[in-house]
Amino acid sequence: MSVALLEHNPAASIEEIWRNTLEHIKEEYLTQNQNFPWIVGFSGGKDSTLVTHAIFEMLLEIAPSQRTRPIHIVSNDTLVESPLVMSHLNTVTRQIEDAAVALGLPITVARTHPDPDKTFWVLLIGKGYPSPNMTMRWCTDRLKIQPTSGYIKRQVSASGAAIVVLGVRRDESQSRQRSIDRRRNVRGEHLSEHDRLPGAFIFRPIIDLSIDDVWEILGTNFAPWGGDHVPLIQLYRDSEGGECPVVLSADEAPGCGTSNSRFGCWTCTVVEKDKSLQGFVDSGMLHYQPLIEFRDWLKSVRNRADMRQAFRRNGRLTFDTNGKHIPGPFTIQARKEIFDRLLAVQQKFEGALISDVEIRQIRQIWADELQAIGSLANV
Repeated sequence: MSVALLEHNPAASIEEIWRNTLEHIKEEYLTQNQNFPWIVGFSGGKDSTLVTHAIFEMLLEIAPSQRTRPIHIVSNDTLVESPLVMSHLNTVTRQIEDAAVALGLPITVARTHPDPDKTFWVLLIGKGYPSPNMTMRWCTDRLKIQPTSGYIKRQVSASGAAIVVLGVRRDESQSRQRSIDRRRNVRGEHLSEHDRLPGAFIFRPIIDLSIDDVWEILGTNFAPWGGDHVPLIQLYRDSEGGECPVVLSADEAPGCGTSNSRFGCWTCTVVEKDKSLQGFVDSGMLHYQPLIEFRDWLKSVRNRADMRQAFRRNGRLTFDTNGKHIPGPFTIQARKEIFDRLLAVQQKFEGALISDVEIRQIRQIWADELQAIGSLANV
């Protein structure tokens, strides 16, 4: 039975669907251009876990002599991820890496981060960027898109091209389906060009699986790197929902910071309510409550006139098309208040929320800005 026929056959059993998925991935892995690496976007959520599971299992099914295409399992740490989700991601990627080494599989496990001068706290507390919202979501590009895109570009440069393997599905959301449908397939039936990363091609091996398919497969199969997927299933139960997907371009960003995403940055002020953190608190993890309260406060002060400068960072006084003043960054005093509150929350939480490197960057930015203000005052 063909791949397409099984994918759209509602009478197919979950065993047939899973077998068909594995064969689909095996066929693509063994196709031409095997020197082009696979880069698997791994968020640690259900869909990317299923894709990684399938790839790992596929490698175990083929002969060692056929495992010639390198595979990179790449996750992104924004440095403000939900601590519990980050703990799960660390555990799973360590298991994958250890198993891959022990079994001699061509798998590299990697983690991307924002540049030191583009972290959430350096931009918000250091430079005074206002808390992100739907119309000014500066965080997605700097924390997610740039680090992962940079990794992909390096692989393209080294190998001439790269295949980005994503755990996206048509039934995730209407916006995700539209993004999938408008991409033109190239290099065979299953790959499409990435709009903004020349030399990168997208492969979506579980595109037609339903959410029920995903959960049933995860719930009835042991993880090929050892253990099972019970911790992941429990994480979803505790957090009441979904995850922020791997994001490679602004077109794919709508899933990040919306009601469709719940695993993500604990600082996310784009969403009205952080369902994952609230879910953890409701499940008895009360030490997350200070993080919720801080996020809610950070969201509430975004547009307070007394906390924003009149001028933008470029020195301009800006107005919108209706003549309404667009305020500039947080004032130095506001940034200091945010910083002090963050340190207090960190002490309550008893876990690192901001690094010493970020603190040094922030203090240097403040010093440079205050020196500039002093120099202007003396002109």
